[in-house]
Amino acid sequence: MLNELQKIQLLVMLGAKRVMTMSDCSLLTGLSKSHLYKLCSAKKIPHWKSSGGKITFFDKAEIENWCLSHRVKTSAEIESEAATYTAIGKRKGVKSV
Repeated sequence: MLNELQKIQLLVMLGAKRVMTMSDCSLLTGLSKSHLYKLCSAKKIPHWKSSGGKITFFDKAEIENWCLSHRVKTSAEIESEAATYTAIGKRKGVKSV
């Protein structure tokens, strides 16, 4: 019971934070700290460093945007785009193969 209350407390505190630590970012994204370190090292995730460079910080809004930046289209969206593309090609006189 105490463990569950501590988890709830962490999540509530995370919701109020704008600047997150590596642990906070791991909790928010579900990614391991190790994977986050690799992403930071490769400069694939937006992050900040402390003045000494030892501590990594994340802006919560930037991380949320980053998480949502790699959207995968649905099959219906792809089919709709393909239909539009072929319709435009037919109007321009492009012959289909």
